[in-house]
Amino acid sequence: MAVAPPRDGIHLSDIAEYLGLGPPDITSERRVESAASLDVAEPWHVSYMEGAGHAHLLRTTRAGICLVQQRFVSLVPPGTVPLVVDNPRSAYARLLGWLHPEALKPGLIFPLDGIDETCRIHPTVIIEPGVAMDPGVIIGSHAVICAGTTIGAHTVIGPDVVIGRDCAISTGVSITKCRIGDRVLLHAGVRIGQDGFGFVLDAGGHRKFPQIGGVVIGDDVEIGANTTVDRGSGHDTLIGAGTKIDNLVQIAHNVRIGRHCIIVAQVGIAGSTVLDDYVVVGGQAAIADHLHIGRGASLAAASGVMRDVPAGERWGGSPAKPAREWLREQAVLARIATFGSRRRAMARPRTILAEGWFQTFRRRLRPEA
Repeated sequence: MAVAPPRDGIHLSDIAEYLGLGPPDITSERRVESAASLDVAEPWHVSYMEGAGHAHLLRTTRAGICLVQQRFVSLVPPGTVPLVVDNPRSAYARLLGWLHPEALKPGLIFPLDGIDETCRIHPTVIIEPGVAMDPGVIIGSHAVICAGTTIGAHTVIGPDVVIGRDCAISTGVSITKCRIGDRVLLHAGVRIGQDGFGFVLDAGGHRKFPQIGGVVIGDDVEIGANTTVDRGSGHDTLIGAGTKIDNLVQIAHNVRIGRHCIIVAQVGIAGSTVLDDYVVVGGQAAIADHLHIGRGASLAAASGVMRDVPAGERWGGSPAKPAREWLREQAVLARIATFGSRRRAMARPRTILAEGWFQTFRRRLRPEA
C-alpha cells in the first residue's frame, strides 16, 4: 500500500518512481500538490493528455507536470514538464488515487474511528474491529459487519445481512436479504434486496408472487447512487466480482451478472436475465426478461434488447440487432431522408411556376378578375 503523499507536494522523481518509470529524462525540481484537467491546471497541478483531439489544450496548458505519450512531447509548452508514459489515462488515475485517497470511495460525514452513539444496533450483531459508523445507522439482528468497513449516516441494514471487509457504504443506503463481499462500494441511496416486481393474474386480480430469494454481491463491486437491486423470487440475484454499476440502474429479481461487467446509468435489466463476464451495457439500454447476453458482448446506449446476444458481439438499436446491420439501416434511412428533401426542394420552383401560369391563364379568360 502506498504511503500518503507529502504535505509539501510530490516531486517529479517521486511520481516517476510511483508509476514504475525510470529516472525522468528532464532534471527538474518541480513539485505538484494536486491534479487537474489540462484546460484548468495551474503550475502546482499534474495533468495528462491522451489523443490528438486534445492537442490544442496541451499547447496552452499551465500544468506543472503532464503525463503524455512520446509522440506528443513536442507539443508540451515550455512551462510544463513532460513525463512520458505509455498509457497517460491509466497513470493519471493511479496518481489521483495517491493524491486524493479520500476520492476512492464514499467517506464518512464524521471521519472518526468507532461507532457513533446514536446508532441502533441489535445485540446479536457481530461487528469486527476497525468498523466505523456515522450517526443514525440501524442494523438488524444477526447481521455481520467485517473489519475495516465504514457505514454512512442513516443507512439501514436488515437482519442476517453479511458485509465483507473494507467495504464503504455511503449515506441513506438500505440493505436487506444480502451477502456482500470484500471492498464493495455502495454510493448514496442504493437499495439492495427489496422485493422484485412479481405478480400473477388470476380471477381476483393481480396476486403478489412472494419473493423469497436474496442478493449476493461479489468482491470489488461498485454500485452507483440510487441504483436498485431486487432480491430473487426463488434463487438469489447475483452480481459478479469486479462489476461496476452506474447511477440509477434497475436490476430485477433473479438477474445474474457476471464478473467485470460495466453497466452505465439508467439501464433496466428485467427478471431472470443472465449477463456473462465482461459484458458492457450502454446508458438507458433496456434488456427484456429471461435473456442471455454472452461473454464480452456490448450493447449500445438506448438499445432495446429483445433477443439473446451471442458472446463477443456488438448490438444496438431498438429492437436491438447486430451493430453492422443496425448501422447499415441507419445509413439507408439517412439517405432516404436526404433524397426526399432534395426532391421537395427541386419540386418547389416548378410548383411556383405552375401556380403563376394558372393565375395568368385565369386573367386571360376573365380580364376583369
